[in-house]
Amino acid sequence: MAYHFLEVAVTPSVRAAQADMGVDQIWLGEHDRPSDTLTENEIAFIATRDSFYIASVSETGWPYVQHRGGKIGFLKVVDPQTMAFADYRGNRQYISAGNFAANDRACLFLMDYVRRTRLKVYAHVERLTLDADQSLTDLVSDPTYRGRAERIFKLRVEAYDWNCPQHIIPRYTEQQVEQAVAPLRQKLQQLEAENAALRARLEGRSE
Repeated sequence: MAYHFLEVAVTPSVRAAQADMGVDQIWLGEHDRPSDTLTENEIAFIATRDSFYIASVSETGWPYVQHRGGKIGFLKVVDPQTMAFADYRGNRQYISAGNFAANDRACLFLMDYVRRTRLKVYAHVERLTLDADQSLTDLVSDPTYRGRAERIFKLRVEAYDWNCPQHIIPRYTEQQVEQAVAPLRQKLQQLEAENAALRARLEGRSE
């Protein structure tokens, strides 16, 4: 089975750069690494993300990288080769939306800073109106979110790859920190209550 992620990523100039560094032979031949259909591992990882970075390319050739964030799991896996998310009104520059109209190719980086893991995904992006597919709209919509959805981005997975953890600095969200310190706070409250009870007993004996 061909390693499709590299089939997409490795162009003649990339191959030349690999050759210059003496590593081009590493990536030649067949590699038994499926990379065009999401497995349970990737699906579970995506379901726990609260943000990702998505790159597009403009008609002038300039790349544009945008950060997308939301509640955990806002990027939905429709099926093993399809993802989707609601596009909410932001600063109204519409750079990504415009880029995808001219070139549907995108690259996503999904980060797990705590576990020092990242997933890279090549995808083709389709812009859909909110009334184009009601079942898809229902899937990506969040009635508790106050933002205004303007469209849906539907992503067809072309290839994906996992990156090494090198140089990924662990970072924690406020919620993760709160969960980590919650047992410590409970223990502190228990000790403070025990201390107060002991102090009251000692003061009672001294009277």
